[in-house]
Amino acid sequence: MIRLGLALIWLLHFLPLVVQARLGAGLGSLLYMLARRRRNVVLTNLRLCYPELPNDRREQIARDHFRAFGRSLLEHGILWWGAKTDVQNLVRIEGLEHWRDVTDRPVILLAPHFIGLDMGGIRLAAEFRLNSVYSRQKSAAADAIFIHGRTRFGQTTLFARQDGIRPMIRSLKSGEPFYYLPDMDLGARDSVFAPFFGVQAATITGLSRIAGLAGAVIVPCITRQLAGGAGYVVKLYPAWRDFPSGDPVADARRMNAFIEERVREMPEQYYWLHKRFKTRPAGEPNPYAP
Repeated sequence: MIRLGLALIWLLHFLPLVVQARLGAGLGSLLYMLARRRRNVVLTNLRLCYPELPNDRREQIARDHFRAFGRSLLEHGILWWGAKTDVQNLVRIEGLEHWRDVTDRPVILLAPHFIGLDMGGIRLAAEFRLNSVYSRQKSAAADAIFIHGRTRFGQTTLFARQDGIRPMIRSLKSGEPFYYLPDMDLGARDSVFAPFFGVQAATITGLSRIAGLAGAVIVPCITRQLAGGAGYVVKLYPAWRDFPSGDPVADARRMNAFIEERVREMPEQYYWLHKRFKTRPAGEPNPYAP
């Protein structure tokens, strides 16, 4: 099934971008209807993060999220098989001066899990040396295509999350920038609880630990999907001052607060399919339990 899906994505990448966008949005609408478990995850996340919104508004955000996700899924064909110029045309870069201002130090690009995450990372890697981290996939075919897509321009080394942070620190100290994705619930190990939309969320402390050990500066990096099949924009923000602070909880709170601000700007584009609140403080129930 996965190989068939990859073949379909390859075939569709020859179509005009506006056509891919429409097909992807339609795919997302279909997934919203069929993927009941994931739909419930998305709705649970939105209920926890936006309790002030009426149900129909949260459901509309969920529908829009699936449409945006479906579109990004099909548009991965350009990332994986399109020419370098196709990738450059798909994704525009803004705020590059914020990265250039700190090139005298190791740089971590903080890249939260918006649906355009791969678009931004691969677009930057098409022009710059940029290492990253990934989680090994259960499917060998999926694992191979993800690695191919993220390293195809020859300027990226991927480090498996399961191998720990030492390889990342060595690469940073050697002067190689790092595209880092630290905003998922990976369990209690190496995590602290910090608020995200007012809900205590298990937040890994890797960002502050790696930055401290490597002497790195943080440059946030957010990728937005544009309407109407107009591609994406990857935007770099000013480097953070006084980070890490020496307090891992305060650093986690700062990271989550920044991500929350960006989510509020485009709530349909955050990766709500992930069980962000599955790890709970002692005594709290699992919000995703049936």
